[in-house]
Amino acid sequence: MEDPVKHHLKRQLRRLTTERPYQVAAASAAVLVLTTGAGALAAGGDEEATSAQPVTAVAEERTDATVAAAEAAPTNAAPLSAAPSSAAPSSAVPSSAAPASPPAADPDLTTKAPEPLESKLLEYDYQAQINFYFCGPAAVRNALSATGIERTQNALAGPLGTDQFGTDSAEDTTRVLNAEVEGEPYQTRMIPGGSATPAQMDQLQADVVTAITDGRGVVVNVAGSATDTSGGWHSFPGGHYVAVVGYDDDGRLVRIADSANPAASSYWMTTIALANWAATRGYSA
Repeated sequence: MEDPVKHHLKRQLRRLTTERPYQVAAASAAVLVLTTGAGALAAGGDEEATSAQPVTAVAEERTDATVAAAEAAPTNAAPLSAAPSSAAPSSAVPSSAAPASPPAADPDLTTKAPEPLESKLLEYDYQAQINFYFCGPAAVRNALSATGIERTQNALAGPLGTDQFGTDSAEDTTRVLNAEVEGEPYQTRMIPGGSATPAQMDQLQADVVTAITDGRGVVVNVAGSATDTSGGWHSFPGGHYVAVVGYDDDGRLVRIADSANPAASSYWMTTIALANWAATRGYSA
């Protein structure tokens, strides 16, 4: 039994000396299995030791297959371990990289709307109405003069539809003001009740501040009586038109340009009083 084993080992060693280096590694595994089997045989083997022979055959078959695959592979093929599956392209951005910050806004390109002043009085060219029913054309003319637009009362009377009974409503003054002022900025606000509500008072205050800040006079259609801040009494039971050319105290006070009486051409009045004076009528702002 010992001579055949030695003969087999010598044959394997001779084969190793003629193989290529990459075949030697594979064949060494087979020699290791053969040596183990030979040791078992030399120890007086039994059926369990004898059963190791098929394992040797399987090892040799795998070795022969490995050698065949190695011989068929291109000589310049890189080892499998040379290209790790987790390798990322060199141009890849790390996942932890922070996103680029947006460019800061240029402060020179940022425009802000001017904030309303606490008080503002427009420069205007006052003119009293030329007859008793031209209060509408006179008020529109005085308001336009604050914008730098010069018109005569007679020139405005026709578009306003003014006759001996006066000018019909604030809708007419709004229409003519928008025909004269670029951008048509005016709109009509009506106060239909017998007195103004707090919301209507606030709206009048806001509208006056917006218009005067923008350099535009306001025209108000009033009826009845009102008292100014100096105690002056102003009464127009059949209706009247006045221009607002300024404000104070954030719009709580308004400056009235009144064409009815050159001796009392202008005066201050609270916005609350003016809103109630315009009740049943309205205004253009």
